[in-house]
Amino acid sequence: MDYKEKYESWCQNPVFDEETKKELESIKEKEEEIKDRFYQDLEFGTGGLRGIIGNGTNRMNQYTVTKATQGLANYIIQKGVKEKGVAISYDSRNMSKEFSQKTALCLNANGIKTYIFESLRPVPELSFAVRKLGCTAGIMITASHNPPKYNGYKVYWEDGAQIVAPVDKQIIEKVNEITDFSMIKTMEKEEAIQKGLYKEIGSQIDDAYMQELKKQSIHPEVIKQVQKDLKIVYTPLHGTGNVPVTRILKELGFTNVYVVPEQEKPDGNFPTVDYPNPEDEKAFQLALELAKKVDADIVLATDPDADRLGVYAKDSNTKQYMPFTGNMTGMLIAEYILSQRKEKGILPKNGAFIKTIVSTNMADAISKEYNMKLMEVLTGFKYIGEKIREFEQTKEYEYQFGFEESYGCLVGTHARDKDAIIAVMILCEATAFYKKQGLTLWDQMIKLYEKYGYYKEGISTITMEGQSGAEKIKEIMEKLRKNPPKTFGNYQIIEIRDYQQKEIKNLQTNQTAKTTLPTSNVLYYELKDNSWCCVRPSGTEPKIKFYMGIRANSIEEANEKLSQLKQAVLQIVQA
Repeated sequence: MDYKEKYESWCQNPVFDEETKKELESIKEKEEEIKDRFYQDLEFGTGGLRGIIGNGTNRMNQYTVTKATQGLANYIIQKGVKEKGVAISYDSRNMSKEFSQKTALCLNANGIKTYIFESLRPVPELSFAVRKLGCTAGIMITASHNPPKYNGYKVYWEDGAQIVAPVDKQIIEKVNEITDFSMIKTMEKEEAIQKGLYKEIGSQIDDAYMQELKKQSIHPEVIKQVQKDLKIVYTPLHGTGNVPVTRILKELGFTNVYVVPEQEKPDGNFPTVDYPNPEDEKAFQLALELAKKVDADIVLATDPDADRLGVYAKDSNTKQYMPFTGNMTGMLIAEYILSQRKEKGILPKNGAFIKTIVSTNMADAISKEYNMKLMEVLTGFKYIGEKIREFEQTKEYEYQFGFEESYGCLVGTHARDKDAIIAVMILCEATAFYKKQGLTLWDQMIKLYEKYGYYKEGISTITMEGQSGAEKIKEIMEKLRKNPPKTFGNYQIIEIRDYQQKEIKNLQTNQTAKTTLPTSNVLYYELKDNSWCCVRPSGTEPKIKFYMGIRANSIEEANEKLSQLKQAVLQIVQA
């Protein structure tokens, strides 16, 4: 069926409600818009769904959401685990609550019990709830940090981590078997409640989650010593973070916490920001204004589903608030928890430190310093969650810390996804710890550079929307594979790792080997002088991403080397 036939079907099929048909009728003269909405089915990928909210097969709506849910339900039933139930949460995005309701009632109609949060909750708490309640799966309705027009649907498995192989592919097969929207089951909420299939959850899970976070505190006594002098500015960026963040900070004893009032309330339109992403410096404008007003020690922002954290802290020399990348924040947390656990004699000899392949090589240096086993995984925190599960089963290693460059990390194993709530807690404790020594968080970052080297990383992205954009991204990846570069500017390429072809080629010796990580459309280039570059299409956005990193002897040299590498990479790609 071509896109026009799909459009006509949606306009006429009795499965679709009158409101949907009326809206689609209003675009009947807009050929390009019809094509974009119907040229493909919104793909249920290894992470679930993500797309623009609207009617059509290529949009996030009640029909595409419940199609995915029906496929998941069929898989759960096939596996014989429907009695364990499914936990469901949602963030502040437009339609998140509605999609969560439709999801629950579809599962209920299939005889699967659901535990749905009474109001919005962050990703890490959903991950925690799956294991706490002994569920077979979890679903989070969120598009993370995407612009307001997006929403998404993330699936978690019984270990609290996002689905990985082989479960992901098996669920995808079941979703793809739903070829007609009439195959989707649903029921009335009142009936689901009466049958004991629909259960609301809330405060009990909140309380248990908070208790787990507090277990990760290393120096609670330091907080009490500096609590009157330490000032924290925080913004949830209209998302889910405000309640859990302010609660954990209050319960730990932080007394001067200032929440940005304009961004405190949940709002799916994100009226004060163009892009609710703590990686974007524009998202910090109001927080920094408040920070200067109250003379804050640390400025924090979480994204709408509170799995990512952005940070600013003051430079003692210039008195300016300085931004931290996700890599920098990860390294600050890693150094703090590893050094202080070692100091207290609670750092295990078989500790493991996990990073993704596009994250900073400073992690390698810190791991070596504290005799941790460093492990690399593909991009995506689900692979870190997978390692935690593996450690629990084999007992070979004890998880200490995991992070990825995209502003996400996890301290502890209470959750199996990025947790910005615990990251806020640990960073505020670290701020108190270093403040007692007369250091700001930025001062401590400089000390890390002086200790391990001036590592600096960057990312360049090219957005290519629609069908033509997807084809162009494919062309770029094919070109790099067919005509592999030997240099990026002045940087000689030592080794190329093609994770799709599962091949590692050393360009100096011409020897090849097999990769050990799962198959993925990723190209990684190891360069001379501890530098690197990695290219991959985004799994959640219409973008191709170019990651890179260098090591230098000063901040100035690091900035210059990274700038040169970025230019060289983009020149080859765009040639």
